[in-house]
Amino acid sequence: MPKVYNWQLGRKMHYPYEERHPRWQFAAVFNINRCIGCQTCTMACKSTWTFSKGQEQMWWNNVETKPYGGYPQFWDVKLLQHLDEAHQREGTEAAWDASQKDGTRRPYGVFQGMTIFEAALKRYGPEGHMRALGYIPSDEEWRSPNIYEDTATGHQGSRGELHPPGTTLPQHKTWFFYLARICNHCTYPGCLAACPRKAIYKRPEDGIVLIDQQRCRGYKKCVEACPYKKAMYRPTTRISEKCVACYPRIEGKDPQLTPDGVPLETRCMTACVGKIRLQGLVRIDERTKEWTEDRSSPLYFLVKVEKVALPLYPQFGTEPNIFYIPPRWVPRPYLRQMFGPGVDQAIERYAAPSRELLAVLQLFRITQKAIFRYEIREGEKIFETEIGGKPWTMYNDTIIGYDRNGKEVVRTAVEEPTYERPKEHLNSI
Repeated sequence: MPKVYNWQLGRKMHYPYEERHPRWQFAAVFNINRCIGCQTCTMACKSTWTFSKGQEQMWWNNVETKPYGGYPQFWDVKLLQHLDEAHQREGTEAAWDASQKDGTRRPYGVFQGMTIFEAALKRYGPEGHMRALGYIPSDEEWRSPNIYEDTATGHQGSRGELHPPGTTLPQHKTWFFYLARICNHCTYPGCLAACPRKAIYKRPEDGIVLIDQQRCRGYKKCVEACPYKKAMYRPTTRISEKCVACYPRIEGKDPQLTPDGVPLETRCMTACVGKIRLQGLVRIDERTKEWTEDRSSPLYFLVKVEKVALPLYPQFGTEPNIFYIPPRWVPRPYLRQMFGPGVDQAIERYAAPSRELLAVLQLFRITQKAIFRYEIREGEKIFETEIGGKPWTMYNDTIIGYDRNGKEVVRTAVEEPTYERPKEHLNSI
């Protein structure tokens, strides 16, 4: 089995196919601290893509309440258990060596455990029936898109009891949070690796992972192998379907929406009420096969420079391209399991954001056009305080976002201005 480099693991890993990369990669950052669980993104996706017969239980975008929620039910707990059993059989641990951090090539250190591909290789061999460790969820597990909605962990582990003393940051004893999910359009997709028909592919122009509906025969190997369970079987057509990243919008070919042909954000992104999402495309360096260093790209800045946005379960080995700013109030061991060893640094930087980070955070869900570049114009000092015992200052800087053609598409300040309606328009619509 070939070896490919996974920058999120900080090492090479086994993967069924040779390493290949697109020219651009579809990517996004979700700020969990802002998500209010309104499901507007879920219904925007549903009403656009999965409203037909046989798609009733298809939720390409979903928002689940952690720690108990999941769609399908307990998808991550089950796979983590399978992966843990694989490590126990081999007498190894799924541990990280954070001491080997190295800039953007190994930002979280080195993962010393096995990925889903390596665990399957150990168990079944290179010619085995499983290319990636996984399982097929039961029909019952697909029937509740947000089971245990708003269910928090009980006080000191006991359910159904109030917490009279209350709780404060940085970590709550009683907690839950919303995890918004779409297909991660992984660099090394589990679904692509497992498909015996080779019906799944990454588009070379934007890295979006799609299923060829003509080649698919509904074997469900993609459903089994996707660790995030974002490949879904449609019984009426007997083939699999998945999130397509709203590729017509990414292509910018709708003359009514984008007469200038620039990429738009996806439907779930543009519908987000909580302004938790920022989506775009990052250029892939032809020589290094990694993200091209671009200090003015908001996605590159959040993921590679400030490192406040982290991949979801990087230990699975798929190198997902949807990143998350982890929630501040959740116990750190839980977050480290979910987002890797970069959690502590990410939360520390988000809780007391740098001047540049505070400005970039204003770009989330502010325009339908994908932002490729930003610049900041400095403003006056408007606030001073202490965070974590250290002085912190806020400046009313202005941030400007530009589309792929270099045209300005948005301009906003850190402190939003207040406007008073004229008397003649009072209470009018």
